[in-house]
Amino acid sequence: MNVIVRLPSQLRALVGGVGEVPVEASTVRDAIVAVDAAHPGIAFRVLDDRGALRRFVNVFVADEDIRFLNGLDTVLEAGQTISLVPAVAGG
Repeated sequence: MNVIVRLPSQLRALVGGVGEVPVEASTVRDAIVAVDAAHPGIAFRVLDDRGALRRFVNVFVADEDIRFLNGLDTVLEAGQTISLVPAVAGG
């Protein structure tokens, strides 16, 4: 099914400067892999060596944090938007 992956400005250079990439995917993991297939380097920035989500990256599906859903195995519906959001620290 067709979904949209929204990318933060830090990752846009890897996808030609665009903020959103449409992909065919049934899970969040599939969506990340699909973006990486078209634009190599995205998965390395989002997933660690074991294929788990990096600690400093937050992922939302329809404004819900996937950590409170089924993580990278969260099932997607057609037309949903996945947002990759880097964690922000400050003081």
